[in-house]
Amino acid sequence: MTDDRDRIATALLALRLGVFIVMLMWTLDKLVNPGHAAAVFENFYGLAGVGSAIMTAVGAAELLLVLAFAAGYRKRFSYGAVLILHGVSTLSSYRQYFQPFDNLLFFAAWPMLAACFALYLLRDLDTRFAVER
Repeated sequence: MTDDRDRIATALLALRLGVFIVMLMWTLDKLVNPGHAAAVFENFYGLAGVGSAIMTAVGAAELLLVLAFAAGYRKRFSYGAVLILHGVSTLSSYRQYFQPFDNLLFFAAWPMLAACFALYLLRDLDTRFAVER
């Protein structure tokens, strides 16, 4: 039984790190290039006029969240928030799914959403290198 738990913990760590890498890059975009991130918010979320200062603040808050997520800290909150953020991001891109062969990379959001969902459901088993076991 311990061998199964070890394999599950290792698999969940791999999912957590994979999701973290993507979320980290999206977060860094808000901090390094807030103008681009503001354009994304306007195009996909309909939020026009989001300034660089607001985008930087959003990026800073998101950075704290994704670091907590990567560390396995406050899993119910951090895993749940990442699931919700990525779910909103995935669903807000619905127009791209109507032209699938022009927007193939958008479909990569769905397996990542499944990984976020699995991590949230199995958060108590995600113990490898997690702050809270």
